[in-house]
Amino acid sequence: MNIQCLRRLIILTVAVSACTASLAFSQMRGGMGMDPGRANRMYNPATEVTLKGVVEEVKTISGPWGWGGTHLTLKTESGTFDVHLGPSTYLKEKGFKFVKGKQLEVTGSKVKYQNQEATIAREVKMGGKTLTLRNAQGVPEWAGRRRMMMNPQ
Repeated sequence: MNIQCLRRLIILTVAVSACTASLAFSQMRGGMGMDPGRANRMYNPATEVTLKGVVEEVKTISGPWGWGGTHLTLKTESGTFDVHLGPSTYLKEKGFKFVKGKQLEVTGSKVKYQNQEATIAREVKMGGKTLTLRNAQGVPEWAGRRRMMMNPQ
């Protein structure tokens, strides 16, 4: 086998491997739960609501890449709602701790998530403090540099 054939074989092998890895990664991503960016794409300012109630349950949801997200079950006068806040590490950095029995107000977008109603929180008011999680378009505050590129001032 000459050098030219060997070179073509190596290039073909690398190309096939890259395509296979890309396909496997995209299937894994879709099958293992919501990636952190999916909630951002789901946020719809037109479906924004404000909910006032008491925290009934606090859950940390583990993602496929090691990130953990905080969800609340919020009991209001009109029912019980699943509220998706954001990365647990971000909430901790901002000094917010959510516990059962706390009264709070959540402003966020009502969405369908895994065939159930949920609210993706944009802002939470609790005990005289306000935590802003996303801007008016739903872009997360924890997105940092990527957030600034998506929404230049």
